[in-house]
Amino acid sequence: MHSEEHKKIKEGFVGQQMIVLPPNIKKQVLKNNLTRLFHLTAIGYYPNANFHHRTRKIGSGQHILLYCISGRGNIHINEQEIELTPNTFFIIPKNTPHHYKSSITDPWSIYWVHFTGATADLIYDRYAAQTPLLRQIAYSEKRIEDFDTIFNLLEESFDEHSLEIANLKLMDFISSMIYSKQLNPSLNQIDQIENSILFMKNNINGIFTAETFANQQQLSLSHYSRLFRSKTGNSPLHFFNQLKVQKACQYLYFTDRNIKEICTELGFDDPFYFSRLFKKFMGISPSQYKKNYRSQR
Repeated sequence: MHSEEHKKIKEGFVGQQMIVLPPNIKKQVLKNNLTRLFHLTAIGYYPNANFHHRTRKIGSGQHILLYCISGRGNIHINEQEIELTPNTFFIIPKNTPHHYKSSITDPWSIYWVHFTGATADLIYDRYAAQTPLLRQIAYSEKRIEDFDTIFNLLEESFDEHSLEIANLKLMDFISSMIYSKQLNPSLNQIDQIENSILFMKNNINGIFTAETFANQQQLSLSHYSRLFRSKTGNSPLHFFNQLKVQKACQYLYFTDRNIKEICTELGFDDPFYFSRLFKKFMGISPSQYKKNYRSQR
C-alpha cells in the first residue's frame, strides 16, 4: 500500500525518478537504531538530463553520490573541475560548496542519492582516503537492479520495515562501489579495453567490425566482447557508434558543417542511415538537433 506520506517530485526530464523523504519521515528514521546512523534523505535517477545543473553555495547537509552510466558532465568543487563520464562515480562531501552540470552536447544519465549519519561519515572517510576520488567501476546490471530495489521499496511505502531494508541495502550499494577493486579485482584488469576505446576515439572516422577491434588488442572476439561489455555496458560497435554520434553533436553545435559533410567526416556513406542512427541515440533527427541547439548558441 502506498504511504500517504510519500512525496514524489514533479518530473523535469523524460523518465526521471525522484523521491525526497518528508520531514516527519526523516524524524522517524532518526528514531530507529537501525537507520539513524546511516540513511538516505533523497534518491533519484535522471536519464539524458539535458541542461541539468545545481549550485549549492554552502554545500548540502548530506553526502551526495553521483553515478554516471552514459553521457558526461562536470563537478566544480574545492577549486577543481572533475569530469563525470560513463561508469564513473563521485561522492560530494557534506557541507562543501559545489556546482555540477550536465554536458550540453552529451547530457549525462545519472543515479544519485543524498545520505547522512555517523556511519555515513565513516564510509565517506574510507572513500576519501583512496585516490583518485573520481572512481571508475565496471558496469553491472546487478548494481542497477539493486538501486531499483531501493527506489521501489520507498516508492511503495515509508513504513518502518521498508525504510530499514532500503537503507541497509543502500549501505551495501555504496560500499560495493567504494570497495569495488577489492571485491572484484578481475573486473579492473581492463587496460586493453581502455586502449581500445582510445583507438576508437583516435579513429572516429573509420569503419570497423568488432573483430577488427578484438584483433587490434590481440584478443579473441568472444573474450574481447565480454571484457568490453563488462567495462562499458555496451557492445563494441554500439559504443563506437555512440562516440560517432557524440562527435556529430559537437559538429552540429559548434560548426557550420551540413549533415552531409558531417556524414563524410565520420565515415558514413549513407546520410539516411546516419540520421536513423543519430535519432536512435539522441531521440531527435540531426536537423532538429541542429535547429534546437544552434539557436541556443
